[in-house]
Amino acid sequence: MSQGSRVTLNGAGLSLSRIVLGGWRLLDGTSKPSASDVARLIQGSIDLGITSFDHADIYGNYGVEQAFGEGLKDWGGPRDTIELISKCDIMLKSNARPDNRLKHYDTSAAHIRASVERSLTNLHTDYLDILLIHRPDPLMNADETASGLESVVKAGKVRAVGVSNFSPSQFDLLASRLSVPLVTNQIEMSLLQTSPLFDGSLDHAQRLRYAPMIWSPLGGGKLFSSNGQREIYVRDVLGEVGAKIGVEDISAIAIAWLLCHPARLIPVLGSLNLDRLAAMTRALDIELDRQQWFEILKAATGRDVP
Repeated sequence: MSQGSRVTLNGAGLSLSRIVLGGWRLLDGTSKPSASDVARLIQGSIDLGITSFDHADIYGNYGVEQAFGEGLKDWGGPRDTIELISKCDIMLKSNARPDNRLKHYDTSAAHIRASVERSLTNLHTDYLDILLIHRPDPLMNADETASGLESVVKAGKVRAVGVSNFSPSQFDLLASRLSVPLVTNQIEMSLLQTSPLFDGSLDHAQRLRYAPMIWSPLGGGKLFSSNGQREIYVRDVLGEVGAKIGVEDISAIAIAWLLCHPARLIPVLGSLNLDRLAAMTRALDIELDRQQWFEILKAATGRDVP
């Protein structure tokens, strides 16, 4: 079944492209990309149907948002044709944040508001489509965090809010104090990280009808770069399935495997190469039958289902 090109988020009047581009690697190269380079990446992604862009304040040692924002300004297209996502609460020990003596978390209302203001400035925009709490904070005061999130929504600076890396119980705690819905939980999942299938994360998403965003959907590249026995076996099985359905690029099959799940998973791709992105977006048109899906799961877990 074709996966469609967009996912409507529950309760927010907002939709995301079926596949999202993640900006965390934007500054990983030997030289900083120019504004025109980033503008070409933005437009090239849009041409592929990717209109949603995922960020976090900490990416690139607090530098990615600003670099992307310069590209966004150079691109100059209509703001309402794209979706900008960012995250806050991780506090890195960094020369960019000299007051941070060590890595920690801050989910205070004051920090949420200040982080949103910085993100808006960096990205040259008046609003974020989604703000996520990046990591669970053991000192989170749910009432205060909810107040901070609601205040940026009420001010029109954020359209919707969500979380990242939260367990179902952590999600439920924060949701219980909010008058607006949590529209997503961005979690790690891939053929090398299948635990969300079994730990209740995706059951929780289906029960509450929110669409989880998926980070590292290709195992951070290890699915294809590692020569471990497990990774080789998974690649072999993906290749066998691909040969049967006429798809050579096994990364597209790995993404299609995620897209099959009824929880409406939204993979966040890390590649900044438009040719690679084009190859992976072919996943939207790949049809895996139920037995092929379980064949790939067996390769990932190393065993038949019980």
